[in-house]
Amino acid sequence: MTTLSPPTETFIDRRSYDPGVGRTIRERRQFTNSYEDLSAEARELALAIDEYKLVHRRRFITYEEMLGVVKSLGYQK
Repeated sequence: MTTLSPPTETFIDRRSYDPGVGRTIRERRQFTNSYEDLSAEARELALAIDEYKLVHRRRFITYEEMLGVVKSLGYQK
């Protein structure tokens, strides 16, 4: 009967910050985050949505979440 030996390498979670290495892990994005061509208001909205997604660890947000971000910027109907 053969026994399995434990793995020689330990698992490295690349999604977190490793203070021993002294570098932060960059957040991966599906699309570019270049907002140079946007108006000031559109850039503010894009940055607010990006911040919401980072804080809440969401890749995509719902319409309700987007409405909350818009209202948090002070927009009202």
